[in-house]
Amino acid sequence: MTAAATTSHLIDVRAEFPLLARRFDDKPLVYLDSANTSQKPESVLVAMDEFARTTYAPINRSAYRLAAEATDVYEGARASVARFVNARDANEIVFTKNATESLNLVARAWGEDNLHEGDVVVLTHMEHHANIVPWHQLAAARGIELRWVPLTDDGELDLSGLDALLDGAKVFSFTALSNVLGTITPVRHLVDAAHTAGALAVVDACQHVPHGPTDVQGWDADFVAFSSHKMCGPSGIGALWGRAELLDATPPFLGGGNMISDVRLDGFTPAPVPAKFEAGTPPIIEAAGFAAAVDFLEGIGMDNVRRHEMTLTDYALTTLDERFGDRIRIHGPRNIEHRAGVLSFEFDDLHPHDVSQILDADNVCVRAGHHCAKPLMRLLGVTATARASLYLYNDIADVDALGDALERAGDYFAL
Repeated sequence: MTAAATTSHLIDVRAEFPLLARRFDDKPLVYLDSANTSQKPESVLVAMDEFARTTYAPINRSAYRLAAEATDVYEGARASVARFVNARDANEIVFTKNATESLNLVARAWGEDNLHEGDVVVLTHMEHHANIVPWHQLAAARGIELRWVPLTDDGELDLSGLDALLDGAKVFSFTALSNVLGTITPVRHLVDAAHTAGALAVVDACQHVPHGPTDVQGWDADFVAFSSHKMCGPSGIGALWGRAELLDATPPFLGGGNMISDVRLDGFTPAPVPAKFEAGTPPIIEAAGFAAAVDFLEGIGMDNVRRHEMTLTDYALTTLDERFGDRIRIHGPRNIEHRAGVLSFEFDDLHPHDVSQILDADNVCVRAGHHCAKPLMRLLGVTATARASLYLYNDIADVDALGDALERAGDYFAL
């Protein structure tokens, strides 16, 4: 595949991301770590700065005009996020600090209220620690049983035994897109299987929402977790979408101000959803940035984002294979329809941290480590990988720069 053959599906938004204009040693920055955290467009930075300068005030607590304006921005952000994932109602969106907290909220608030000794929760072998550790904690506290959906050799879910794994299960919690393998899972199929078995379906969509259309109603899931900072927004704010009736029935996760309707010496009455899950002063400026990120992505169109990334991923897989052959091992499916632009790899038997440091000399930013997925690393037979992850602001030149830097890394360690 040639660069010319791929460019028809690419979008050009790089100039809208100020940080990508940085240079080190007169070399351009090649940022390939968006699966970790994404860069922010000018519109998000301006929205946060403008809000902080003109509108910042406590929300939901004061009667004066400025506070009312700030509350309108915060609740408007909730409505924007709800629209972005096609939620039925804005009050089905709970703001959290990130997807990790969203998943902990489900496991600790809903789980502790509904799961008991011997109950079964099903996970998969490709989960992030954020969708493993909370369930391990619940297993230790309540004696629940964890079962695991295995993987195929090419990094997709092995669903041949799914019905047996789900037999008697109360929860099936799974990723929509692997942060290591790039695998896109068949969410609606998995949700339907969970519901057929009488289990709740919890979706970790942290890597999915930034990279393609997300429709929580179409998925028919019960809870969906995601973060702002993976989708061109600020860190410090994330979201949990939940079915209204489940949110209503779930007890509060944290206690404090804002999440109560009444407090007495003999107890308290929680506020309605979503306030009962948003104790304390929330990330108000970050909510303004979250809304601006939604506006930015909607302006591009998530179908266009997906096509752009499929084009780049296809080009990356093809050119890296052509350049390096057996010297590089890229994990995950080769079917572009089934994967995103997350390329976890080993190169020339070099330690991933060495690869990352040498690439950094060429201003190529990749992550090295276990990517918060140690069980998956063990299944892959490694302790760590290097990971290059593509997003809407990357282009063909970035992929070529990665290949050039890997050539130099190989030459350096061959000396």
